[in-house]
Amino acid sequence: MGLAKELRTRREVKVREVEVPEWGDDSGSFKLYCRPVTCYDMNQLQKKHPNFLNNTTIAAMVDLIIMKAEDQSGERLFTAADDRMELMGEHTDVISNIANQMFADLESEEDLVKN
Repeated sequence: MGLAKELRTRREVKVREVEVPEWGDDSGSFKLYCRPVTCYDMNQLQKKHPNFLNNTTIAAMVDLIIMKAEDQSGERLFTAADDRMELMGEHTDVISNIANQMFADLESEEDLVKN
């Protein structure tokens, strides 16, 4: 086994719970789950939304949500084509709140360079 594969097997992936009160019902907030944003995810977002870490758009946030949102069993909640149009119609505060919770551990490019 190569070093990269060995390191991947050691990596502990913590699933984050994201609460969306606006999508909830009488039983409480809607909950979705996401895994950490990876280098691959960042690369995909950068291809579609250049400089998105410094100039994050709603469209980039929607694409992040589509990429990362899962249900409790780990199944993707959204598909790219149809759901993108629906999410783009959502209130900006809702999209921003979800994306911020997903991105909570990421730093700006300047912070990453400093470290």
